[in-house]
Amino acid sequence: MVNILEELKYLDNAATTKLDNRVLEGMMPYFTDLYGNASSTHKLGEKSKSAIENARKEISSAINCNTSEIIFTSGSTESINLAIKGFVESNSHKGNHIITLKTEHKAVLETLRYLETKGIEVTYLDVDSSGIISLEELLQSIKETTLMIAIMYVNNETGVIQEISKIGEIAKERGICFFSDSTQAIGKIEVDVDALNVDMLCFSGHKISGPKGIGVLYIRDGIEITPQIHGGSQEFGLRSGTYNTPLIVGIGIAVKIASNEYKKNFEKAIQLREDILEYFTKNNIGKMAFQRDNTVPNIISIELNDIDAEEFLMFNSSKFFASTGSACNSGLQISSYVIDAIFKNERKQIIRISI
Repeated sequence: MVNILEELKYLDNAATTKLDNRVLEGMMPYFTDLYGNASSTHKLGEKSKSAIENARKEISSAINCNTSEIIFTSGSTESINLAIKGFVESNSHKGNHIITLKTEHKAVLETLRYLETKGIEVTYLDVDSSGIISLEELLQSIKETTLMIAIMYVNNETGVIQEISKIGEIAKERGICFFSDSTQAIGKIEVDVDALNVDMLCFSGHKISGPKGIGVLYIRDGIEITPQIHGGSQEFGLRSGTYNTPLIVGIGIAVKIASNEYKKNFEKAIQLREDILEYFTKNNIGKMAFQRDNTVPNIISIELNDIDAEEFLMFNSSKFFASTGSACNSGLQISSYVIDAIFKNERKQIIRISI
């Protein structure tokens, strides 16, 4: 009898998603007939530019911001580097301290470790056993020199949701820039930049059935950052390089679909999560590692009973595809630093199922 895991087969959507056919269809003309450079002033170029601005409009509408606040990049990793390095470079005269979490994505952690070699002081906050930050500890860690708070909305390994709006309020009251990696939040829970009190926010197309190689960085009007790629004046002078029109069109369509179908997808994810959990508990294989109320329904951390996580996935590798953590650690035979930070190095056998 085929179980729910075998029926779904692909359970690694937090790593990447299948391209939606509607997105592919919308992109195709810009690979073939409408191939003009969006910076060119002739009609073919103008059509590409118009398509880009339409995508910018769709995205700004989805997250409640101005079109001038949307910057297209190659993905969240580039967006993170541009946001953090660019802000530090433009505002280093105001301070040299950044606050983040030990459970952030490696793109944030490695960027900050690089900046530490340039004289930036970084505070890496702990999370509790639920993966949640202590707001009191955050308050205590703020200094007169604190430039930025960088905390992700939804953790990519655990699905844990941070209290972003409250963190944003704390930053706003103290005049501190607040950046949030929202790669795993967009399309899964509501993302409204005003309600969240964020100054900068990023996400990637391939996490929401859009194309790989394209991402978004939201920068609130008035926030100054220094470009990290120099050349032409594309993207309001903040990100030079020839516009990748097909991919920009693709992420615009993907965001629109995610917004329009959010309620349906959310309810479906909740039902699938319960079906998956029932399979693990009924068969005495494992249980949910984190509370439902603190996580998005599409990322499910399963704590296995008396079985090694890697062995479990290897044994079932012909039946379904899942992972033990972030795809960014692929090939590294080490325990997850996120799980270690949450459970304080207590050995846990956890697999990530993402639907």
